[in-house]
This record gives sequence, C-alpha cells and structure tokens, in this order.
Amino acid sequence: MKVILLQDVKGSGKKGELVNVSDGYARNYLLPRQLAKQADAAAVNELKNAEESRQYKIKVETEQARANAQKLQDQTITMTGKAGKGGKLFGSITPKEVAAEIERVFHIPVDKRKLTLDAEIKSFGTYNCEVKLYTGISATMKIMVTEEPGNQ
Repeated sequence: MKVILLQDVKGSGKKGELVNVSDGYARNYLLPRQLAKQADAAAVNELKNAEESRQYKIKVETEQARANAQKLQDQTITMTGKAGKGGKLFGSITPKEVAAEIERVFHIPVDKRKLTLDAEIKSFGTYNCEVKLYTGISATMKIMVTEEPGNQ
C-alpha cells in the first residue's frame, strides 16, 4: 500500500515521503497512530504542490540572500566605543552590536550567530567580518572601530 508519511518513521522514511509499505503495517500501525495517510490522488497532488511551494520559497530566499550579499560585500561599517589608555576598549564590541549596526545602516536583518569575526574586537582598528546570509551565500565586510568623540 502506498502511503504519505506525516512524520519520520524509523525504517520507513522521512516526513513528506511517498513510500510503499505492507497493507497490514499501514492499516494496523501507521494509519491509526496518524504517522501516515493513504496516498490517494488528492493526497499525492497535495504533496506535489507542497514540494513545489517549498522549492519556490527556497529559490526566492536564495535570490534575496544573493542580493543582500552584493549590498554588503566589501562594505565598511564604523562603530565607536569608549576606551582607556593604550587604545583598549572598555569591554568589547560584540557580534550582537555588529548585527544591530548592519541592520541600522543597510536595513538587512542579520542574525548575530551568522557573523564570524576574525578576532575579538577589544581595541581600535579595522577588523574583517564574514556575514553568512544563506547556505553557501556569504559576504565579507570590514568593521572600523573608532573612539567616541569627546573622550580624548
């Protein structure tokens, strides 16, 4: 009997797959436990439409990520911080602050966990940052850290 799995089933397949299982297994285990539904014409058509929708969503997200990567590539953002003697910052500039600044300047939402800094930002200078926007799509940008005006 052909069934469409509604959840991952060990030994049978993953959620959303169309699989062929024995009649007894389907009637006595999969169907009563709501793990699968019988693969009639309507269910197969629904599965096909859901897959096409998922593929379209991936395509749109990939195009958007590429456009955002082009905007961010080789850009420089300037951040300021308070510092003591020797150019050391009080504290550090965190990926969360960098993500907020990218969103403020470029209007592109970035998750702080998707930022890779080449080093911890604890002093003035220029740092490289890789921004991962989607699977396999990233942009490299620079972060310039300067002293807040009026702190000399």
